[in-house]
Amino acid sequence: MNTSTDRSPTLLSMAPSVYLPAMVFEIGNGAVTPVIAITALDLGASAGTAGLLVALLGIGQLAGDVPAGALAARLGDRRAMVAAGGVAMVAMLGCLLTPSLPVFGLCLFAMGVCTATFYLARQSYLTEVAPVHLRARALSMLGGAHRIGLFIGPFVGAAVISLTSLRAAYAVAVVTAGLAAALLLVIPDVERRGDAPEPAPESGAVGLVATVRTYRRMLLTLGVAVLAIGAVRAARQVVLPLWAVHIGLSPEVTSLVFGVAGAVDMALFYPSGKVMDRHGRLAVAVPSMVVLGAAMAVLPLTGGLVALTVVAMVMSFGNGIGSGIVMTLGADVAPPDNRRRFLSMWRLMSDTGNALGPVVVSVVAGLWTLAAGIVAVGGVGILAAAGLVRWAPKFSPFATRAMMRARRREPA
Repeated sequence: MNTSTDRSPTLLSMAPSVYLPAMVFEIGNGAVTPVIAITALDLGASAGTAGLLVALLGIGQLAGDVPAGALAARLGDRRAMVAAGGVAMVAMLGCLLTPSLPVFGLCLFAMGVCTATFYLARQSYLTEVAPVHLRARALSMLGGAHRIGLFIGPFVGAAVISLTSLRAAYAVAVVTAGLAAALLLVIPDVERRGDAPEPAPESGAVGLVATVRTYRRMLLTLGVAVLAIGAVRAARQVVLPLWAVHIGLSPEVTSLVFGVAGAVDMALFYPSGKVMDRHGRLAVAVPSMVVLGAAMAVLPLTGGLVALTVVAMVMSFGNGIGSGIVMTLGADVAPPDNRRRFLSMWRLMSDTGNALGPVVVSVVAGLWTLAAGIVAVGGVGILAAAGLVRWAPKFSPFATRAMMRARRREPA
């Protein structure tokens, strides 16, 4: 006789409906990201305006986090992702065809909103269907699918651009967004845990204000630690090229350093999830932030290619071993009866950190020096580790190995 455990999804069974669409969707993002600023300049933007247009993807994602939760609650996860894929196709087609800077910016903002919707819905779905003993691995692999897509995307974009023109990168994103939506339509989702039927879309009785009020203590404690994680991770993408330029490395060499470091990061998402599932979330979350923060703080001590590459690889190691930690903690603490709206607030905290990290570097560098800005944001990583140690065990039942063992001994 089959038990509910027998019917539980496996990582392999989730690959076609979860990880493949996510990777395909992210290939499009990876293809267009390197050419946004160049496209803006070709349309007549100044350097400052081009920088703002690049930021609109992230601003759109930040603005879309909360509405994405409401949309997924109303339509359900899969329909929300299909809708996001369809709108993303239109947005990228606009980027491909428009001669207007305002329309170009509007399309980039819309793409950011679509990205927020796509990943909020996928995280919500995995939170629901992944067995608890596989939760961290399932969500780390979702993060890994993002990383792989972003790694592949620039190469696909470069190949298409070399055969046609710069704008062809947006055609890649049109195709990948449509393909991701098509995969979601034709590939069935895996069975949910046990014999539980698919839940109806959330009714909307619990609104945004009520959600914030109910979970404000968590959001103002563990949520702030998550915000700090986002800040130090986002700053890592900024400080490395800035310091490379500061010590006189060429753009080509800097790109090579990025590629080597990215390979280290991308290789670690599955081991990260496995450790979290076996030893608790803090077993990787704290070392991740300590290693990333400390490596960033010593970055200003490097003065040449070899030293910079070593530190960049250590930074990527710290980032990589924490793959999926924000999504996993969110899954641990999300209330089942208001999961999507809560996760939208959770992602808002993380994405706010992503937006603030480069700002911290910029402000401190402007007031003092670039080295001081880099050290300051490295300190944010250490503070994030301290916040996790203090608050994760309070809210997550899977924060430590001892807590996980206690959960396993509980009667069913």
